[in-house]
Amino acid sequence: MTAGIRQQLPWTVRRAGPVDVDTLVALCAEHARYERAAYDPNGKAARLERVLSGEPSRLTAWVAEVDGTAIGYVAATSEFSTWSAGDFLHMDCLFVREGYRGLGVGAALMATLVAFARERGYAEVQWQTPDWNTEAERFYRREGALAQGKLRFSLAIAASEGRDGSFSAPASSP
Repeated sequence: MTAGIRQQLPWTVRRAGPVDVDTLVALCAEHARYERAAYDPNGKAARLERVLSGEPSRLTAWVAEVDGTAIGYVAATSEFSTWSAGDFLHMDCLFVREGYRGLGVGAALMATLVAFARERGYAEVQWQTPDWNTEAERFYRREGALAQGKLRFSLAIAASEGRDGSFSAPASSP
């Protein structure tokens, strides 16, 4: 299929729900491969269904589709910043399948997320992307986003158990 034909395909963006968990797991796996990250799908569908079904939902997601086939997604969670003393929307993931990039799908997903943030009264949307992903960096800058000079860290709780290190036990004062 050529890019010209794909541009004519009617893609839509819709809110994802519990019925979309298998689609989200598949898109997450593809997204992880693209970002050169490990991804274990085991148990993810049940956990995603739980958070998408909760009231209020802890995760908000949208899926972009062409003729019922998922071609991308965006997902976000509500967070609170002590520093700014306010709520912000954390965009956890934005991914468009390779054959559909550059056609406006990512921009439509991003616009949907920003409209949601505006409706809910969030002051800003925050996210991160791998430093090697210059394609994403260009996209975000075109959308008006500003890069922040920070690193993202994570600490696997199970892996930290029994470690000799400053994070292995709660601090106490004498």
